[in-house]
Amino acid sequence: MAGGKKLIALCTSRVYDPQIHGFIVKVNEKLKDNGYSLLVFAINSDIYWEEDRPATEKYVFDLIPYDSVEAVVIMDERIKSHKIANKIISTSKKHNVPVIVADGRYEGTTCINYDYEKGFELVVRHVIEHHKVKRPHMMAGHKNNEFSDRRIDVFKKVLEENGIPFDDTMVSHGDFWADPCRVATNALLERDVLPDAIICANDVMAITVSEMLLDAGYKVPDDVIVTGFDGYDGIYFTSPKITTAACNTLQLADATAEQILETVKQKDVCHDRKIMPVFMANESCGCPEHTEHPIILRNWFKESFARHNDDNRVLHMMTSAMQTSKDLSELSANLRSYKTDSLLCVVDKRCFDNDINYFTEQVENTKKEFILLYDSENPQNVPENITYEGLSEEIAEDILEPAIHDRMLELTESGYPLIFNALDYMNRPFGFVCYYFRDYLISNYSNAMGVTNAISIGIGGYINIQYQSMLLEKMDEMYRHDPLTGLYNRIGFMNIFNVLRKKPENKNKPITVLMSDLDGLKYINDNFGHADGDSSIAAVAKALFNATPENSLSTRFGGDEVFSVIIGECDPDEIIRNIDKYLEEYNKKVQKPYTVATSSGYLTSVLNDDFDFNTVLKAADEEMYKIKNQKYSARDGAPGSKN
Repeated sequence: MAGGKKLIALCTSRVYDPQIHGFIVKVNEKLKDNGYSLLVFAINSDIYWEEDRPATEKYVFDLIPYDSVEAVVIMDERIKSHKIANKIISTSKKHNVPVIVADGRYEGTTCINYDYEKGFELVVRHVIEHHKVKRPHMMAGHKNNEFSDRRIDVFKKVLEENGIPFDDTMVSHGDFWADPCRVATNALLERDVLPDAIICANDVMAITVSEMLLDAGYKVPDDVIVTGFDGYDGIYFTSPKITTAACNTLQLADATAEQILETVKQKDVCHDRKIMPVFMANESCGCPEHTEHPIILRNWFKESFARHNDDNRVLHMMTSAMQTSKDLSELSANLRSYKTDSLLCVVDKRCFDNDINYFTEQVENTKKEFILLYDSENPQNVPENITYEGLSEEIAEDILEPAIHDRMLELTESGYPLIFNALDYMNRPFGFVCYYFRDYLISNYSNAMGVTNAISIGIGGYINIQYQSMLLEKMDEMYRHDPLTGLYNRIGFMNIFNVLRKKPENKNKPITVLMSDLDGLKYINDNFGHADGDSSIAAVAKALFNATPENSLSTRFGGDEVFSVIIGECDPDEIIRNIDKYLEEYNKKVQKPYTVATSSGYLTSVLNDDFDFNTVLKAADEEMYKIKNQKYSARDGAPGSKN
């Protein structure tokens, strides 16, 4: 419980899928009636069982606030990854949070499953006993797969009870998927005698088999009966429509909601529930057309396709604007769109630290400290003055982290579920989005995947561009500035000066070139080392920079000579006095066995078409050497030595 709110976490995928959408609605309504709020943590693509690939969006499951939820529900067949499910279960156990698995089996959890064997048996018996086929064939799933082998056993059992001898040639393996099913079906088509029925272990294979038979010139069901299993939505859009046994998601939702309420009362509850699939005879076996859901689905698909092109255009424009934003305020403003209504965008504050490449470098502390970048109900609240001095001790790295805790709990008061997607870029997660829709419109749920991807790319691109800009600035600094003194080098000075002299506002203005040269550099180098010589040059450069006006171009051309170019009125003698004053203070502070001093000279001219910089610089240099020679003549001892 958090802030008096009773929270349930649901882990799933593809919230835009009509069946999952229906499941969420059904479960949420049941929980809401009993004072609970549903938090949905969702990925947008299937990860597929033990497949080992960088599915970064699975980070969303790391955001579950285990210390605050009453129970965790896993839709196992929708996530399709045992690694992810086991990690969620393990973490839940560490926090003493009960786990309910919908459509899956894991030790130490309460499991709710369809009775697949009995459901599949309904299909097989219908084909064998109702349609009286004599040469049935089974298109099974993977070899040595538990689900596939159990359905083969059901097939054998019904054949035996109906006096039909079984042999291994009556089973092919389509691996539950279209491509391997095509290979297996082609092998069947090469046989001298086709089966009079092909009973498939799932609907995807049944659709594939039916299409291939029709393409080969056979009639379904007149020549070959085809059946499936699962109740996949695509069966309503095939011709003929596929006979199947539907694993009804709404039944699963009812059972799951009931089990949640029972489990949170008795946290040690751990048992199995079974749900009976619903048999649906259809055209592919020769029975009348069955139309339970097609109108709803057809309207949904029609509405989705109508919006598709416009959605892509709007999201592309939003992403491009986000990537090229100048700062965080503009980035947040570019998130505003009718596509991002009812949305929070939360990111790791360190991703905006330009001193690191967030997506390629290993950050010393990988824990994330979230900031709220965008809230569609409060779009003006943009973070300012982000600091990176270390992580707060209160950090949680979940959706109830202190910085966003109160806002999250406030959103649960609507009575509608909160939907969470991970934000990731270049296979690295950097935050999440939270959708707080105030309705159950499936079009909003369908919108979520595209918006999440667009925001991920938009923010990720912005971060990369900002980092690249920082690198370019550093390279530009290195290219234009002298590394010892920080003043402009020859190239940097000439590039900027050539721009300034062409500006109309600078024409015919007075221009002063002030040259300053370190006294006794050779003496310092020979007696105290080149490191001391360099620090002395840097001190003279600092004195020049501090003494000249802000718009001056202070430059080191090489050696110990530095100069400033000042466009506009100035007092060169006052500048020289300030240089000498700075160096007096410097010598008192560093207490070296030598004195850092400089000789300075200047020349003032007019910045007109006849102005020649090299001529004026040479004249200023000559003035500087006059001063230097006068100083040497007026004192005894080695240049630069203390008297």
